[in-house]
Amino acid sequence: MSPFATDAKPRVLALSYPAYTSEEYLADFKSKYDFHVLKSPGRAGAIPEIAELVACKGPFDAVMVRMGTLPFEPFDEKLLGPLAPHCKIIASGSAGYNEFDVDWMTRSKIWFCNTRNAVSEATADMSMFLILAVLKNATVAERSAREGRWKDGLVPTKDPRGLTLGIVGMGSIGKVGIWTFFLLWLIFVVGYERPPLFRESILYHVMAAMATNRAYIFSPPPIILGHLARKALAFNLKIKYYNRTRLPADVEAQYSATYCASLDELLSVSDIVSINCPLNAATTGLIGRKEFGKMKDGVFFINTARGMIVDEGALIDALESGKVKMAGLDVFPNEPEINDKVIIQPHLGGLTDGAFNLSEMECFENIKACLSTGAPLAPVNFVER
Repeated sequence: MSPFATDAKPRVLALSYPAYTSEEYLADFKSKYDFHVLKSPGRAGAIPEIAELVACKGPFDAVMVRMGTLPFEPFDEKLLGPLAPHCKIIASGSAGYNEFDVDWMTRSKIWFCNTRNAVSEATADMSMFLILAVLKNATVAERSAREGRWKDGLVPTKDPRGLTLGIVGMGSIGKVGIWTFFLLWLIFVVGYERPPLFRESILYHVMAAMATNRAYIFSPPPIILGHLARKALAFNLKIKYYNRTRLPADVEAQYSATYCASLDELLSVSDIVSINCPLNAATTGLIGRKEFGKMKDGVFFINTARGMIVDEGALIDALESGKVKMAGLDVFPNEPEINDKVIIQPHLGGLTDGAFNLSEMECFENIKACLSTGAPLAPVNFVER
């Protein structure tokens, strides 16, 4: 017989304290779940602490990984191995998940979820900020002013009105088994405890997709596209996008977005190219010398997704040749030697209090759904138990 109680509340381990979640919400969560916070501030201490917690206190049903937990990376078997096979779900507060060993989690029958909605608005804000900054040559102008040269040597900048913004967002739409559809329908109809942000949640998009025979279960809904397109329209930019699967006509109409059937087509017609796709095996090195060659001369280039999506050497060459007039980067594979034609931010797109709050809420809601129904709201992988 197990030395641990089997009728106790489900146990949830957080790798760090969810500081942006309201005390009221957290108190309610703790009333239903046995909630523990890891004491170790980094990976070296966390590895033995997790093993000791499981050995001495018993297994955990769920793990929450807050956004901004870099000291624990990578999230692999060495760190999380003691949690298997009892753990049912690992919920990450980040949108990207290249630092998570999802294959190991799937083999261990652990659901893995990222937070697809939380940073979307903030990241779109950063994309729009960088678009305006490169069009207005903002850093060069500021440097000139700080050096006391005011407008000396500056030339007229680009007006965004009428320019074409090409949004690169490569999602793949997975097929969902009939039992999953039924489960989601049941959650929806019976009235699973819906969070205040339900209509911005993955479940809402899944149910809307089901109504039109589309399944967004294993890929992000077009949230970043929507946020960025909405902001860009305020500056009278023309919106084009490339996605592995075309969005519904009503969504395109809502954002005045025109679909490009290929990446090459998008690159060839865009005055501004914005990278907003996730990093995975298919998108690593997606934008290289060949792709820069397809772009217009003097194109403006924005990346708020992941640095490894873009061949850094190819981007540098494109900047030096004038193929890319200016670039705005919030992400890069390595600390860059800053080119005068590049406006950079140190991955600040999702670094807002609102985004952190939403990411923690998405983690909690995924955990609650998984432990109450057997499946989370926004899975990256697929698990059969």
